[in-house]
Amino acid sequence: MDNLTFKHSILLVEGLKVTHQSSYPVFIVLFLAYIFAIVSNITLIFMISTEKNLHDPMYFLFCNLPVNDVIGTTVILPRLMQDILREASERYITYMECVIQAYFVHVFTAACHYVLMIMAFDRYVAICNPLRYSAIMTNKMVIKLSASAWGLAVLVVTIMIGLTLRLSHCRSTIENPFCDNASLFKLSCENVVINNAFGVIYSIIVACLSAVSIFITYVKIAVVCIRSKNKALNSKAIKTCSTHLAVYLIMFISGAIFIFLHRFPEYSESRKLGSIMFHIIPPGLNPLVYGLQTKEIRHKIVKVWKRKIGNS
Repeated sequence: MDNLTFKHSILLVEGLKVTHQSSYPVFIVLFLAYIFAIVSNITLIFMISTEKNLHDPMYFLFCNLPVNDVIGTTVILPRLMQDILREASERYITYMECVIQAYFVHVFTAACHYVLMIMAFDRYVAICNPLRYSAIMTNKMVIKLSASAWGLAVLVVTIMIGLTLRLSHCRSTIENPFCDNASLFKLSCENVVINNAFGVIYSIIVACLSAVSIFITYVKIAVVCIRSKNKALNSKAIKTCSTHLAVYLIMFISGAIFIFLHRFPEYSESRKLGSIMFHIIPPGLNPLVYGLQTKEIRHKIVKVWKRKIGNS
């Protein structure tokens, strides 16, 4: 197999099939989506880090989400926009660049689930154990939860990509708009059953683990709210939990559409579009959901906006 192994070869990214006339409109749409996602997420991070009223465990844990969204959009969109303006036969990428992109694509995907899980735990403690919240959700606990979310994502993705790197590759076309693990191991002419099984089993475990843990958390929160006669507690629970649940559903539905279409080769172009949407819709909508639903963030945005209007 040595003569079929080209570890430093140049790969061709299949990308999106767009006509020459539509390439510039598509580029503009993706560019605007990228700018919006980056600016809105960085703005949220800046506000939470500088506004003392937002120095709360809930917001510090939430900071993991915009950081991950910035990674998820940056690892995909700049390269994708560049490829759209090129001819389909000129969309080249080196093997190592492809590996790096695939690595961060999967870190982003895994971190989405883990971050939303630790945020659900924070909401559970705040609503079900409000008197012990400050004792449980200390700065140390926030750091531990954040480190566990990122550490687990990095560890598992490192193993997954490592299994792919051991393979030789005899093909040179990435049948996707960007590089991911499946695209990489499909380049090989060797047996990839282990890689395929690991990827599928891991995806199922992560999706089920996050769905079940969040479902159980919200059932327990609902039971506490039903039993409680405290209208203020129930109102707070509905507001914060609906925001978190909306973000989770946006991420879950976007990912489910991509995974579903991946099983139907005849919908390859729809699958490609779905995979791109997974890196655009959640990062774009998450800041809007939290910015509009969270009173403290909303008031801060309005305050800054009024100040700019006054100065102008």
